[in-house]
Amino acid sequence: MVEISQRMALQQKQSPQQVLLSTLLQLPVLSLEQRIKMELQENPVLEEVLEEEMEMEEEMEPELKLEQEKPEKETEEEIPEEEREIEIDEKKDEDIDWDMVLDEEEYEFRIPRDPNEEVYEAPPVSVKSLQEHLLEQLHLVPDLTEKEIMIGENIIWNINEDGYLGANLEEIALNLDVSVEEVEKVLKIIQRFDPVGIGARDLRECLLIQLEERGGSEIAKKILREHYEDFRNKRFEKIAKKMEISLDDVREAMEEISHLNPKPGEGFSSPALNYVVPDVIVERVDDDFVISLNESHIPNLRISPVYRRMLANSRNLPREVRSYLRKRVESARWLINSIHQRRATIYKVVSAIVKRQREFFEKGPGHLKPMILKDIADDVGMDISTISRVTNGKYVQTDYGVFELKYFFSEKLRTADGEEVSNKMIKERIRQIIENEDPHKPLTDQQIVEILKKEGVPIARRTVAKYREQLGIPVARLRRRI
Repeated sequence: MVEISQRMALQQKQSPQQVLLSTLLQLPVLSLEQRIKMELQENPVLEEVLEEEMEMEEEMEPELKLEQEKPEKETEEEIPEEEREIEIDEKKDEDIDWDMVLDEEEYEFRIPRDPNEEVYEAPPVSVKSLQEHLLEQLHLVPDLTEKEIMIGENIIWNINEDGYLGANLEEIALNLDVSVEEVEKVLKIIQRFDPVGIGARDLRECLLIQLEERGGSEIAKKILREHYEDFRNKRFEKIAKKMEISLDDVREAMEEISHLNPKPGEGFSSPALNYVVPDVIVERVDDDFVISLNESHIPNLRISPVYRRMLANSRNLPREVRSYLRKRVESARWLINSIHQRRATIYKVVSAIVKRQREFFEKGPGHLKPMILKDIADDVGMDISTISRVTNGKYVQTDYGVFELKYFFSEKLRTADGEEVSNKMIKERIRQIIENEDPHKPLTDQQIVEILKKEGVPIARRTVAKYREQLGIPVARLRRRI
């Protein structure tokens, strides 16, 4: 039997404006620029405006409101259901206090730019790829048959950016319908190309090839061929004992091996990919800090006056056109307002970070204080998820370098004096201790624990091990030199 019942429930739904704002908050400055360019292409009522025109428009019309663009009032019957829904959404949008959001504050939205200054983008540097470098050499090798050149090209395209062969010989032979011996023969030729050792299948082979080409010592070669595991784990005494040689002989061989290149493919990747564009710049001026958003290339936007006039006198337009115009204008208005709110939100968050981490901005990374997302969320009166969106993937330029905003958040540890310090400060101290250790007698994790305890930082050995691993520092045994 079917029963009819009523149930009350609370549901949370995001408006389109909130979804758009959340999306824009997550975007770093370069992605925001791309998003705006895409919107300019897709929305005909949205247009870019020069700084001077923007200032004149703001003087004439300080607030951007869709209500001023509405046509004369129509009866309920004349307005299609789609347009009535748009008007309902507009009324909901009125609940957002845009005056508060767009309130003038003492900060720069963008780095000032001379309007007469010509925007110059440096052309990308032409860098020869590793594959191009190797293919050139392959085609200069005399007496290679067409079949061997084909095998060589296939091998080269299977070499990764570190310079190692990324496929096994059986796979290459099967794909080309040739024998493994034929592939091996061509591979040995390529491995003697510049850089020597390219196309090796593992580190041992890579180092051995380089030693053979350089005319390296027999002791060094024998260590790599017969005692590679001991070499890799720096068991120098074992090597000396097994080979019946002195530690000085092992030391000389290790010195020779240390001058070889473990990643022969490095140096061929494009440098154009290895840069970060900061979203925010924090500069010290006298005893204060000036925060500016790096948005010099973000265009100023407005709703086209032509389409606004069309919408204001739209009674003679077909309903489909009128509905389309309303939707496009509404979309443009949401975008412009969301960009302004994004700027205000980022500024508030960065201001709160600067306030809490003032010592860092004054003295450098060694003075980072413990801070979590909730601290900033409480300071600015926003949700933790909003702070996470603002800080994720965005960078700030400081007097001490460029840092991701996430860098300023860290857990806290309590010292023996009861003082709270950032775990990043502890990591930095561990790094300094290891840098200053005797390379012939590297410090164990327990010895580092003892040093930190003497400095008033009680910490567990496993925590030191965790921080050391996060810093990419190997254990003491692998740091030891002889």
